[in-house]
Amino acid sequence: MKMANAFQITKSDNTVPTIAAAILLVLFGLGVFAVGFDQGQLFSLIEGPQAFHDMYLHEFSHDTRHASGFPCH
Repeated sequence: MKMANAFQITKSDNTVPTIAAAILLVLFGLGVFAVGFDQGQLFSLIEGPQAFHDMYLHEFSHDTRHASGFPCH
């Protein structure tokens, strides 16, 4: 009995789409801005000078700031 030669071609497309990488990069940049530089500046646009005392975003992201290496005290 003679066996036939069988060939299997597998195409693997493991690349990350450029648009997905760009979206993640923009989200990362916004996150670093909000966590790294907020001491009330973001909410002061809406809330006024009181935001510099309240620092809501600072308090919500407090542990993330320290884990990212941003000192805040």
